[in-house]
Amino acid sequence: MRSLYPNQFVKLQVLKSRLEGTQEIIEDMAVVGMVPDANATRELLQSKGEYLVYHTSHEEIVLKVRGAIGLRGKVSYAD
Repeated sequence: MRSLYPNQFVKLQVLKSRLEGTQEIIEDMAVVGMVPDANATRELLQSKGEYLVYHTSHEEIVLKVRGAIGLRGKVSYAD
């Protein structure tokens, strides 16, 4: 993939992965397509589930798994 899309952003679909501690290790993926630099941030923010945006200047894809994020604001409890 890095030789086909040198120094570019690409959108990927994760086909197979596994968890190791706080990291998700990508074992198999498919290239969805090239992402122009101007659209990379927007594509990254819109990526959900098995889709991600990656820059091919990086040799490895390392995803850090985060825990659930709490809600902000007031919480009311019924008595």
